Amino acid sequence: MEILSLLADGFAVALTPQNLFLAVVGCFLGTLMGALPGLGPANGVAILIPIAFSLGLGPTPSLILLTSVYYGAMYGGRISSILLNIPGDEPAMMTCLDGYPMAQQGKAGEALSLSGVASFVGAFVATCGLVLLAPQLVKIALLFGPAEYFVLFTVAFATLGGISSTNQAKSAFAAALGLGIAMIGSDSQTGSQRFTFGQIHLYDGIDFLIAIVGLFALSEVFIFLEHHRGGSAASGNAPKVGRIMPDFAMIKRCIPSMARGTGLGFFAGVLPGAGASLGSFLAYSLEKQTVDREGKTFGKGDPRGVAAPEAGNNAASGGALVPMLALGVPGSGTTAVLLAVLLQLNITPGPLLFTKNPDVVWGLIAALFLANFILLAMNIPLVGIFTRVLMVPTRILMPVVAMISFVGIYSITGSTFDVMLMVGFGFAGWLLRKLDVPLVPIILGILLGNQMEVNLRRAMTISDGDWLTLVGSPLAIILWIIAITGFVLPMLMGRRVKRQMEAARNEEEFVGD
Repeated sequence: MEILSLLADGFAVALTPQNLFLAVVGCFLGTLMGALPGLGPANGVAILIPIAFSLGLGPTPSLILLTSVYYGAMYGGRISSILLNIPGDEPAMMTCLDGYPMAQQGKAGEALSLSGVASFVGAFVATCGLVLLAPQLVKIALLFGPAEYFVLFTVAFATLGGISSTNQAKSAFAAALGLGIAMIGSDSQTGSQRFTFGQIHLYDGIDFLIAIVGLFALSEVFIFLEHHRGGSAASGNAPKVGRIMPDFAMIKRCIPSMARGTGLGFFAGVLPGAGASLGSFLAYSLEKQTVDREGKTFGKGDPRGVAAPEAGNNAASGGALVPMLALGVPGSGTTAVLLAVLLQLNITPGPLLFTKNPDVVWGLIAALFLANFILLAMNIPLVGIFTRVLMVPTRILMPVVAMISFVGIYSITGSTFDVMLMVGFGFAGWLLRKLDVPLVPIILGILLGNQMEVNLRRAMTISDGDWLTLVGSPLAIILWIIAITGFVLPMLMGRRVKRQMEAARNEEEFVGD
């Protein structure tokens, strides 16, 4: 009953005209960005952060806008997957396998609407799971001391490569780079300057918003400049959608697929580092083994092959918010960006968030419920409009992204040095992406580096310098086991998982040809 009461208070916050308007705008913009191949939810949220802060919105409105963008981008990723066989982002890759064949059969509208329904089911159930699971996780988190928190942050770094990663060395390098950047500025204990090189602008450290916008948004612009991609994702006329509403029999046949995909996706989202890609892959693989072991229909336009991965990746996106809100540890790349937003708003995620800022957290959760209904109502009737965004030339889109980045950061900081620093991060992001070094561990290192250092120092002070305090409790030992497993498992299984994902993709393309 207490949860229902808190949720009712959250709806009172979310249903104000301003917050409801921001949820609608966020859902619309997120869907547009998700539909554009290559951008994805992390880039979409990063691009709009300057706008949210430059408008002077409060903590709750800013979070409602950006999380609505997050959910909208997860919905929108299916559009280019189904119509063009080009995934909007990596989690949408499995949707191509049966979504594009459905489009070739003249059922593009039905596939888009079905994927919208599946996305709604996955995200809605995941939000319900967030309501039930996050408060229970908070109770466990209250048992954490400084040593346990240090190990928890280690778990986040160790598992961030994801189960489908094959090069953990690059993930470790990226995390170390992020931790190094976090050390720039004043020492929190002694007040001495570290790695500032006499530059007064660095005395307060590097603002993680500058790093995020540079690494994600501006690096995308530099990649565009390198390849001179002037065209749009779709060539010629806008892709044909056809009949929009699927018949009831098709939806009924897909309900078990949605249920199984939602369960697997939510579980993958809650695990730090697993993410929506794994949720989508597991949902599709399980469905294929369950209903089409002989491979007669999957990969040839089976609606269940659209419903399962869409439910899975959207459930994972909701599940990733659980550890981010309850423990302060992001479950995915996009939630790492949202974690930066919380910290910028002087809101510390973790156990105290639910007691110190209940209006923010429950208002956010209520807004997520509203966003799901808004996206369902928006995606089916307006699907024709969203498909036309595929016709926007990249040469027009990328200058807009650059303008938002420059104007937004300058309006927040008022410093030309910070703008130049953002450009530096943009070049660094471009170079790291060319070297296939993941960017999310860098962001996580910048976000959690100071807290990691503070908790390590506290643990050492309490134990009088005894390093065994880091393994001095059963909880710490369990977390170390999770961290080691999370780091080693991708090296053992990551190549196999990626090979299976690529094999499924190549098999579908071969059948399509």
